[in-house]
Order: sequence, then C-alpha cells, then structure tokens
Amino acid sequence: MARIPNGPSRPADTQKSTSGSAAANRGAEQGIKTEPFGSSWDFLLVRMVFLGLSAAAGYFFSPFGLAPLPASLVGVAFGGLVILVELRLRRASLRRLIGASVGALLGIVGALLVNLILERTSIPPNTRSFLGIALVLLFTYIGVVVGAGKGDMLNLQALGGIFGNDPTSRSVTKLLDTSVIIDGRVADICETHFLDGIILVPQFVLRELQLVADSADPLKRQRGRRGLEVLQRIQKMPHLDVQIAEEDFPHIPEVDLKLVELAKRSDAKIITNDFNLNKVASVQGIDVLNVNQLANALKPVVLPGEMMRVFILREGKEYNQGVAYLDDGTMVVVDGARRLINKTMDIIVTSVHQTTAGKMIFGRVDERTESQVQIRHVSAGASETMARRASSHDGNRAEAPVRPGETAPSSARPILPDTGTE
Repeated sequence: MARIPNGPSRPADTQKSTSGSAAANRGAEQGIKTEPFGSSWDFLLVRMVFLGLSAAAGYFFSPFGLAPLPASLVGVAFGGLVILVELRLRRASLRRLIGASVGALLGIVGALLVNLILERTSIPPNTRSFLGIALVLLFTYIGVVVGAGKGDMLNLQALGGIFGNDPTSRSVTKLLDTSVIIDGRVADICETHFLDGIILVPQFVLRELQLVADSADPLKRQRGRRGLEVLQRIQKMPHLDVQIAEEDFPHIPEVDLKLVELAKRSDAKIITNDFNLNKVASVQGIDVLNVNQLANALKPVVLPGEMMRVFILREGKEYNQGVAYLDDGTMVVVDGARRLINKTMDIIVTSVHQTTAGKMIFGRVDERTESQVQIRHVSAGASETMARRASSHDGNRAEAPVRPGETAPSSARPILPDTGTE
C-alpha cells in the first residue's frame, strides 16, 4: 500500500512562480506599488481623448451649417460642458444619483404622455413642437432636482444587496444639532473615528449658527464662531462625508422639531447633547447619540467601599456636608466634611448615583484621616501656645533701668578689655 506524503510535491515551475510572487510581495512591501487604472492622470487622458473626439465630430459633421473650424470649436465647448457636469456628479452620493436618474426617467415619461394629448389638439405644428420640447425639458428638470433631493431617503440595503459595495450604504446618516456643534466635543469624537460615514448638517441649523455668530452679545457671538470653526474642522476630515441638507419645514417653527422630522424622513440618527431633544426624539422612535451620555460612560468606575482622595471645595446643602469635584467634573458629596473645607483628605465612597445630569458620588470622611487632621490641629495649636508663652516669658525677663547711684547687676556689667596693667 502506497504511503501518502505529508505534503503535495510542487514542480519546479510552480516553486519558481511562488518565489517570484513572494519577491513581488517583498517589492510591494518595500514601496514598489503597481497603481491600477483610475488615477488622476488616467482620468485626465480620458478627458483629453473625449475633447478630441468632440472636436473631430464637430469638424466633420459641421452642425448648424457652420464652417469646419467653428464647428470644431462648438464640439470642444460641448465636450467641456460634459466634463464639467461629470466633475460635479463625481461628488454626489450614489443615493442622489439614483434619485436623480429615476426622477429624470419619470419626468420624460410624463412629458411624452402630455405630448400624446397635445397631438390630438388643433394647436399649430410649430407651437405644438415648441410646447413638446419645453415640456420634456421642464419635466426632466423637475424630476432631476426632486429626485436628487429625495435620494438620501432611499434604503439601498433593502434592494437585495445590489448596491452593497457602496461605502455610504454601510453607514448610517447622522444629523448634527446646533448645541453639539457649539459644544465642540463632537469634532474630537470624529477624529478618533468613532463617527464615520455621512454627517448631515441641515440648512436651518446653519442659519441658527449664523444668527448666534452675528449676535450683539459677545458671549453668544464667540459661541457661534466656535461652532462654525468646529464645522470647518469636521469638513476637513477625510473619512467623513459632510453634506448640507437643503430640506426645510416652514410650517414647523422650532429647530428641534425640524431635526426630528428630518431624521424621520432620512432615516438618520441625531447627535446632540440637549436633554429635551433627546427625550422628544426617543419618544418618537428616533435613535439619538448623546455626547453627554458618552462622556458619562467613559468616566472611571467607582464602587462603594473604595477610598479616594479629594479636595473639599465648599459646603454642601445639607448639614455638615462638604462638596468636592473630580478632574472630570464629577461631584462628590462628603458627609461630615464641613469643617474640612480647603483641605485635601481621604474619603470612603458610600454610594454612587447616576442622574440625567451626570454621576454623583457620596462618601464619608475616613476616621483615620480625620484623627490625623485633628492631631495636626492639636499639635499646631500647642506649638502656637508654647511659642506665645515663650515670647511673653522673654518679655517679662527684660532688664529694668538702672537708677542713679545704684550698681548694675553683675550680669549687666560691661566686660572691659584686658589692657595688661593693674
């Protein structure tokens, strides 16, 4: 019975090809890259070829009865217009392109149906032809504009994965609120790549930011300008697709309700730090990304019974309470610390409460720390008393003035230098 080898034997050619591919991989790792088709130079070459073909078509066919040279210039102008449209369409998302295409198709079909009706009328042929062309242009224009505006509402994942390779279909659209833009922390979150995909900024939010930036109050004006700077910072991030939503709701006066309505229509999440907007959107079934909740979730976990060192800053609302703050702004309420204000001490955590405004920590003074503080106070007081007594004793021992005719005490007699004579 033949024995099966541990591994299949490779012919020499296969080994050579394997070594060649390994060498190619090493070359790629060393920085030698084979760039596929699709670079900027490739697109430039294609556009130049297209302009040349357009000029040649105009030269040979001579449209509108023009001479060959002017006709070639018309062909170049037509090619330049097509390239300009192509450059604009490259920036559009796949959703908008699909919406514009569907809208244009429906507009052309509607114009053809209207032209069928016009052919059965007694309108003169020239007028009917003009109306037919005008209707086709009008319906196509309306279809493109409306379809592109509504294209963000398309759910490409529901089409059976046909457009699954679109990078924007794997991410969820996020709406930015005015308060979270002014807050500024959303830019730091975006820099860490916790947010990606499409970031939608409504036009009414931009208007509100501009009103705040143009306010007469210097504090509001500074906040508005900071919000605009945050938006510019987010726009420069390459992994984000920042878009401006032109859709508005004139019948809704409040900006928060406009955000909720836009989130419903575009199937987007709202990024905010506004407590009221968070509640309103959650009640209506809209997902909300709250920056404050994220900050609270990232705070260090403190368990009852742990010891921590805090600085008692002020007195609390209740009797004999002191209040301290951690580095992240968490409030710490300490029982029995009213007399220890402006002192750093160790406390024992008794409970932790999570509120809508954040996390609150309750604790009590550590007995060992309290005894040490008392000992330090007693020793400091004793030292001060001893120093006071010593100073008063020295004052009582001050020398009395010598009266005329009396001899000064020996301790007060001056010591004369020895002259060497008796």
